[in-house]
Amino acid sequence: MTTTGSTTASPAEPVADARDLALAHYAARGVLEHVLARHGITFQQQVALRAALTAETPRTPDDLVAQVQGSLKADPTGIRATLDELLAKQLLAADGPHLRPTDAGRELIAAVSAETAPVSARIWGGIPAADLTAAGRVLALVTERANAELAALTA
Repeated sequence: MTTTGSTTASPAEPVADARDLALAHYAARGVLEHVLARHGITFQQQVALRAALTAETPRTPDDLVAQVQGSLKADPTGIRATLDELLAKQLLAADGPHLRPTDAGRELIAAVSAETAPVSARIWGGIPAADLTAAGRVLALVTERANAELAALTA
C-alpha cells in the first residue's frame, strides 16, 4: 500500500471550521460570564475595565471605546454606556480627561482572574504545545482576515 500526500484529515482528526470556532468561543465565554454574574458585571464591562487596568498609560474615554470596539466589534454608543456603568459602580473613576480603574475595579478583576484560573487550567491543560502553537497561528490568521472583511463591509 502506498501513501499519498493527501491533505484531508482522518476521521480521528476533525478539521476546524467557523462553527467550531464559534462553539469554542461561546463555551469559554459562558464559563466567564457565569463568574462575572456572581460579581455583578457583564462581559463588556469586564473587557472595558480590563482594558483600563492593563493600559500602559492612562486612557481617555475615546481611547477605551476604540480599544473595546476593536476587540468586541461592539457599537460605540453601547461601549460609552458601559463606561458610564463602570463609573456609576465606582470601578472606574474620572481623573481629568482620563478614566482610571479604582481599587475596587482592580480587586474585582483580580477576584475574577483568581476564580477563572483553575477553570482555564482545566480547559487548556493537557493540550500539546504544538497544537496550541498551530491553533494560535490559525486564530491569528482568521482574526486578521475577518477584521479585513469587516473593514471592507463598513468602509
